[in-house]
Amino acid sequence: MELTVRDREYFYTRVEDTPGNAYASLAKLAREDVNLLAFSAVPFGPNHVEFTLFPDDTGHLLEAAKKLGWVLTGPQHALLIQGDDRLGAVAEIHRTLFDAGVSVFASSGVTDGRGHFGYVIYVREADHEAAAKVLAVK
Repeated sequence: MELTVRDREYFYTRVEDTPGNAYASLAKLAREDVNLLAFSAVPFGPNHVEFTLFPDDTGHLLEAAKKLGWVLTGPQHALLIQGDDRLGAVAEIHRTLFDAGVSVFASSGVTDGRGHFGYVIYVREADHEAAAKVLAVK
């Protein structure tokens, strides 16, 4: 598998940290036919969770959020990367960005257990175009 890099918009929202809130929120998006390319939920303060949403269709997410009464922050940009899982693959990506003067401020990745990986790289908004260019976004 060739390395696939996509420069994508993402949004975040903060919600109360209550049991089942992630399920309920994701189910609402599914009922609105919102397809997510990536999703994360991390604690924010003592009583909240921050959901980060990477929609396949930004306009559709924005329409659904308005209908659901959600306040979204964004759009911001991140790189969604998929490729063959091999020793040093992620290090090579970081080296390419470093050589181009692009600093990564957050990232998260996972392998599928069958030889491929997915990786989300967050760069400063001012650097996302340079990062996309140097990684040859598809």
